[in-house]
Amino acid sequence: MSRAPRLHPDGKTRCPWPGEDPLYVAYHDTEWGVPEYDDRALYEKLILDGFQAGLSWITILRKRDNFRKAFDDFQPEKIARYNDKKVHALMNDAGIVRNRAKIDGAILSAKSYLDIMEKGPGFSKLLWDFMDGRPKVNNFKTTASVPASTPLSTQISKELSSRGFKFVGPTIVYAFMEATGMVNDHLVDCHCHASCGKTQRKPRLKAK
Repeated sequence: MSRAPRLHPDGKTRCPWPGEDPLYVAYHDTEWGVPEYDDRALYEKLILDGFQAGLSWITILRKRDNFRKAFDDFQPEKIARYNDKKVHALMNDAGIVRNRAKIDGAILSAKSYLDIMEKGPGFSKLLWDFMDGRPKVNNFKTTASVPASTPLSTQISKELSSRGFKFVGPTIVYAFMEATGMVNDHLVDCHCHASCGKTQRKPRLKAK
């Protein structure tokens, strides 16, 4: 179904997908589409996108703080060492998505991430080199024009899979590319379209 941008009560026109949900609107305005270059933040988003598979992103967004607590603030060094006892605890944690394959995938992806960081080229560089370091700005007018995947997301998917990452199919990778600002898919009439590529992400405070 094709949907156009919508005017909100605050006078700003936005992409239609966040609706009126305050959490979703804040995510749309301050995070989605803003270029992310931090290695670990990119790892966290990729893992969360993997957990989203088959679900809506708002479901994951509402559980994100729970995920961060359960997964040691997405520190790959810790996740790579998770044992059966930890996996069992995660499978009993009602605050996250309890899916054994996705939990196992996060652990394997952490090991792959550490390998890239240790042996090169670094996770952010690996990803952004596909974009020549710059976001691709699209000019879509309705959601019907936005692709679910692209030849480039397929290429990145194959690269990540070959390095041992899990839940990185072309569709998941494209959603990840949109969210981390590798591509700007805010609709042209959305107030974020012109600005999000120029916005600097604020470093997230680490959980204690």
